Amino acid sequence: MVTQALIAINVIAFLIETAAGAPLGGGGGGSVWNHGVLFGPAITSHDIYGIGTNEYWRLVTSGFLHDGLLHIFVNMISLWFVGSSLEPAIGRVNFAAVYFVSLLAGSFGALWFQPMSPTVGASGAIFGIFGALIVVARNRGIPIWQSGLGYVLVFNLVFSLSVRGISVGDHIFGLIAGLITGFLIVEVAERRRMAWAALAGCAVLGVVSVIGALAVAGGTGLTPNGIGFTL
Repeated sequence: MVTQALIAINVIAFLIETAAGAPLGGGGGGSVWNHGVLFGPAITSHDIYGIGTNEYWRLVTSGFLHDGLLHIFVNMISLWFVGSSLEPAIGRVNFAAVYFVSLLAGSFGALWFQPMSPTVGASGAIFGIFGALIVVARNRGIPIWQSGLGYVLVFNLVFSLSVRGISVGDHIFGLIAGLITGFLIVEVAERRRMAWAALAGCAVLGVVSVIGALAVAGGTGLTPNGIGFTL
């Protein structure tokens, strides 16, 4: 249910984004895209009078915006297959925790690597789900290479590092967050039967990601219009 709900939210956000002026073929633009994209200077900036114009919501909203029809199609297909495998294995609450913590960690990574490059997409959260799935599969006795997860991981990492316009920080930090939250769920929630402690650990990681994102965001008062962005 959480996987389906997240897909629905992403699709609805994309429709609203498109109706507000973003082209189906990609390229960015429109009022929703401009006010929701992840962009360092817009997150922690000040106007000419020194008054803060902080737009913290971008740390989350950017994960629900996409650059064109192909971008959201690929991400939602990925979310469906990976989410449908992980959610039944760890439960709805844990799955939601993995998703949103990985989204925040991905925003942190994107800002750390490229704070001046606007970033959109659910890729960081999806990489996090994939990372948690690897940990859970290993805990269930499923070898990473025999299951094919290892090959998919290597392919995606190579793709992220070699293709221009991909937010490396978003993908890598999302993956790391997924590995950590997956470990917390397996070792703390399942083996030690301390679900609250695992969720608390996930919350701490989410808070650290937000603090880190704000620390590296920078602020020059620029706008994301006309600047090359990453996915």
